[in-house]
Amino acid sequence: MKEPIISVRDLVSKFGEQTILHDVSLDIYPREITVILGRSGCGKTTLVKNILQLFQPNSGSVKIFNKEVTTMDELEFNSMLSKIGMLFQNGALLNSLTIFDNVSIPLEQHTELSVDIIARMIRVKLKLVDLTQAENMLPAELSGGMKKRAALARAIALDPVILICDEPSAGLDPLTSASLDELILKLKNLLKMTIVIVTHELASIHRIADRIIFLDEGRVLFSGTLQEAKKTSIPEVETFFRVGKFG
Repeated sequence: MKEPIISVRDLVSKFGEQTILHDVSLDIYPREITVILGRSGCGKTTLVKNILQLFQPNSGSVKIFNKEVTTMDELEFNSMLSKIGMLFQNGALLNSLTIFDNVSIPLEQHTELSVDIIARMIRVKLKLVDLTQAENMLPAELSGGMKKRAALARAIALDPVILICDEPSAGLDPLTSASLDELILKLKNLLKMTIVIVTHELASIHRIADRIIFLDEGRVLFSGTLQEAKKTSIPEVETFFRVGKFG
């Protein structure tokens, strides 16, 4: 069995008196696509934010690259974050900047590379997501699918080891969603990334998932391969994979 690249143990996260995550434990394995799914409000986004230390857990352990992140100092944690890319649900592109300049942001902030080398790296990433022609365009000039690909180019600008995607297919039509899934699969294999995706799009899950983590009311109901998820007798998971929505 491979060693996990992300390991969470007994994680508890609260907002005031309300417990959002209850003793969550899970493993994410290298060079796989792990899908985190569950109904709205089950704790998916909170889990990701705890892994990335955007929220500080109330208790429990989060290890990335076999290092405990909850006790890291800021310098060590920021160094580790440079190995993690993030694709936000709405893309989070800066509307006043061209696509070229949006993709340049992580390279300018986290490296000391020359302007020429940064420009070359940006164009390589834009070519990978089939957006070479859009480098001088503004986000408002792009379609929804093109915006997602531009945001993906920025997320992989630093060649991350781990890529985290929050609802990447949200707002896309089925054909564009399928094309984005194919691109994510291509990038995983080409860049040898570990990918964590928060989604409830059943078609996308069937296309891209290696493993499933199913959350319900802040608890892990199921963790295993896609094939195991399709065969499970856990009612909530079985219903989702049978009818494509939560019961």
